[in-house]
Amino acid sequence: MTPRRLVITVCPRERGVVVLPITRGGRAVRLDAASILRHLSELVAERGLGERVRLREGCAGGCSGPGPNVSLEIFALTRPGEREDHVAIDWKTYVYSLGTLDCLAAVIEDNLGRARR
Repeated sequence: MTPRRLVITVCPRERGVVVLPITRGGRAVRLDAASILRHLSELVAERGLGERVRLREGCAGGCSGPGPNVSLEIFALTRPGEREDHVAIDWKTYVYSLGTLDCLAAVIEDNLGRARR
């Protein structure tokens, strides 16, 4: 797999909640948009992925549904010293489907791979 970097967008305006574990095998918890962003940020920090995963608040699509919704853009990881480009090689949304994941960490793991820095 080509090394990747991710830009994950979480819509803060959607008021819905999902119930799922943060990590595989963990206890399921209720997550709204703010807590999803917070937990994703903690996962990125714990795994040392700050150079490969960026989080932002913004429209993730699906505004007419209950949310929370997450979308992500996938980019090729540049070599050290190269400028990052802004041409996505793939993208994925979890509009209306976030609650079907086995854990929140899957948003990162399934799209970046389980590789650490």
